[in-house]
Amino acid sequence: MIEVRDLTKHYGDKKAVDGISFTVEDGEILGFLGPNGAGKSTTMNMLTGYISSTSGQAIINGVDILEDPIKAKSFIGYLPEIPPLYLDMTVKAYLNFVFDLKKCKLPRRSHMKDVMTLCKIKDVEGRLIKNLSKGYKQRVGLAQALIGNPPVLILDEPTVGLDPKQMVEIRTLIKRLGKNHTVILSSHILSEIQAVCDRVVIIDHGTLAANDTATNLSNQVTTDHRVIARIEGEKAAILQAIRGIEGLKYVRADMEREPGIWEYEMEAEPGRDVRRDINRIARENGWDILMLKTMEMTLEDIFLKITMGERVAFNKDGTNGGAK
Repeated sequence: MIEVRDLTKHYGDKKAVDGISFTVEDGEILGFLGPNGAGKSTTMNMLTGYISSTSGQAIINGVDILEDPIKAKSFIGYLPEIPPLYLDMTVKAYLNFVFDLKKCKLPRRSHMKDVMTLCKIKDVEGRLIKNLSKGYKQRVGLAQALIGNPPVLILDEPTVGLDPKQMVEIRTLIKRLGKNHTVILSSHILSEIQAVCDRVVIIDHGTLAANDTATNLSNQVTTDHRVIARIEGEKAAILQAIRGIEGLKYVRADMEREPGIWEYEMEAEPGRDVRRDINRIARENGWDILMLKTMEMTLEDIFLKITMGERVAFNKDGTNGGAK
């Protein structure tokens, strides 16, 4: 588990990070987001022990990284944005070097094979790293983070520069790793965070701006309560019936998707869920609902809304208290 308690970092008079607190539970994948200059990289550098904090604590598996940095770092596998590779070494030689550097006590041959197989680099183990593609270099960087089987993985932009196929493969690997590791994942590709992570922390201007699941954040930062329904039946009658729902702000027939099947877009008052009313009306009139879904905000929408002014209140234990 990772615990961050009132972590602060000053650079002269500037506060790069201002008293942030959050936790990451065992086996959780946390998405760590922030605009450029928000303090995200500074926070990750403090978590990995690369730089020291001005005040506060970063605790890795119960060990304060400032009080016992060697032990705390032994729990961490770190992949920075630019992988720390020695380009003139072969993949196998480099990973053996990392194995020795970390003083890994696992059986060398079987552990190296497991890591290379997991990262799908066994077929290039004898090649010089400088001759590998960007995707393979990224895999080698991830492999070095896995040497020693650390319980905590901190991954900074692990898919940057990869093609779509490589990105999907790395995402799938990260999800697999999350079953046995605690993972902090930083990325500018917000769809990636939404697809992989259990929870999201957003940092802005050095402070914690949000800490929750993407779904909960969407519910808190949006004032829109929109629903899309695809209903089979006579359009005018359906519109008339739906307009009678209490708390509905508007409804419109968007387009005819199939013969006799129209798509209806609706927006209700804040806090009003009209889905059950729509189902009731359809049953009473013998109409078939072929689709019914809420129009949830994407993580990109949430991120922009929070970092452009609408902050999400949070409590000291990291739970949200609502938008403000």
